[in-house]
Amino acid sequence: MVMRRVLNSMAANRRLALRAMVFQAVVATGIALAFLLRDGSSFQAAAIGGGAVVLGTLLYAWRSLSMQVPSAGLALAGLITGIVLKWLVVLAALYVALARLGLPPLPLLAGAAGTTVAFLLISKIKS
Repeated sequence: MVMRRVLNSMAANRRLALRAMVFQAVVATGIALAFLLRDGSSFQAAAIGGGAVVLGTLLYAWRSLSMQVPSAGLALAGLITGIVLKWLVVLAALYVALARLGLPPLPLLAGAAGTTVAFLLISKIKS
């Protein structure tokens, strides 16, 4: 029986994705609570902006990490599909919040941008 050691297992990648989503949710909550000091619509806008990025990250992780040991082509297709799904969700949420609900743009963009930066920061931290 030959045992193969893998540098990054799918389980480790799933744990990293879960940690990233939790960190993003904490940052999004913090930003939304900071805007709660201003008014309710700013809180709602920041929560929608941050929540959209967290939901997008969930879809990204689900799509790209759903397969067991995929081939290189399937892994690349899953990553690309996940990225496209993530940004479609984020852009749709931004559109609905701005155009349909008429929420203030600064808290909305602050929530989305802060949560995106949190994703970039957590991806640089080694576990």
